[in-house]
Amino acid sequence: MNFGDHVRRAHAGGVLVVQPRMGMSDPAAMRAGLEATKYANADTVGTVTLDSYTRTGDLESVRRALCEGVELNGYPIVSYPAEVTLKMLDGLVEDGFPVQVRHGSARPLAIVQALLDVGLHATEGGPVSYCLPYGRIPLDESVRNWEDSCELAVQTLAGTGVQPHLETFGGCMMGQLCPPSQLVAISVLEALFFYGLGVRSLSVSYAQQTNADQDAEAVRALRSLCRQLLPEASWHVVIYAYMGVYPRTVGGSQALMAEAVRLAVATGSERLIVKTAAEASRIPTVQDNIDSLEFATAVAREYRHGALSSESEALAAAAPAPTDSQVYQEAYALVTEVLSGAADVGAALIGAFKRGLLDIPYCLHPDNAKRARSYLDENGRLCWSELGELPLNGIAEVRPGRRITSGELLKVLGYVRDKFDAVALDRGAGHPAGAAGRRILEGKAE
Repeated sequence: MNFGDHVRRAHAGGVLVVQPRMGMSDPAAMRAGLEATKYANADTVGTVTLDSYTRTGDLESVRRALCEGVELNGYPIVSYPAEVTLKMLDGLVEDGFPVQVRHGSARPLAIVQALLDVGLHATEGGPVSYCLPYGRIPLDESVRNWEDSCELAVQTLAGTGVQPHLETFGGCMMGQLCPPSQLVAISVLEALFFYGLGVRSLSVSYAQQTNADQDAEAVRALRSLCRQLLPEASWHVVIYAYMGVYPRTVGGSQALMAEAVRLAVATGSERLIVKTAAEASRIPTVQDNIDSLEFATAVAREYRHGALSSESEALAAAAPAPTDSQVYQEAYALVTEVLSGAADVGAALIGAFKRGLLDIPYCLHPDNAKRARSYLDENGRLCWSELGELPLNGIAEVRPGRRITSGELLKVLGYVRDKFDAVALDRGAGHPAGAAGRRILEGKAE
């Protein structure tokens, strides 16, 4: 079954699909991680996250590391013969357990070829979100690379009964400090880019930010825009649990993860990619990931079954009508102005960054205009302090005097961590992440 069809069917059955971030260089370890994910007490899909050398196309460094027995920070799918990966996946991938390849590459052609060679069809990324903010290649090159990769996937799977599935990473530009309207706009634009190249099975991402109400408003705006602009595509929404500086206490990380789950359920999102209680101190183990998948599932089931219904109802009642919200109005303006620049979405994206119609705050990539700025208001909402050439005059509220200074940056980046750690410590749940924290995650008394 297609990855997207599986997620949508699970959601129709009242299930929030959960997914880890997980990648190991050793095929046996990677298989063990997928097996643990498959048999967790949760509704899961599998992840094969690639190593950083493969993401940047530095295959010589992959070869050298494998020859010297050096462990990589992900699975080098391009460098292993297809037979190795087929053996690693043997018996694991089936209708009830699709696997997605996650990578982060602005040069994804070889990666897409490798995943197609072993019978996989789901991956993620985008010409903007996998180029800015950290990429080292020009945006126009990234757009061409992603065009080639989409065409390869569509042509390879044509007539097989399997559709390529692509997930936008646009909902996570900079991890934080980008106001939600631009995250929504880029996610929608990347989905339109994929659709224009023949990809019909899509997921659109949104990363949990700094204010729960603003996040809910953003996800509803994302869904509204997708309904309007992708009426014939099969799509779903995937929420990324917070991607910034993570709480140092188990109680804080649990509370933050639970808030991501509630965001997903309350907004009708179909899939959630989790983080773990170990994020602040080390690379999570397989067991850390399983703990988090099962914790997220337990929270989602409790929320759906009414234990938190009053909060859910309050959230829904407080939310503005989707097309009247501030986030929707800003995202709509960004998307329509970008699309007016060219009939081809890829060309429109390149032109938009040249003109500053899209401009990522604090992003140093040479193709970013670097004129837009943001700040956190007193309630933790991400707002604009300077618009540059963003087409939001008269739409967005701008406070020029609230620009974040270099001295404030670290404090702002730690806002979510400090907020949730403080709540956990007040409740007496401020245990450091580790064995003691794991007992809490497992529901065992201290």
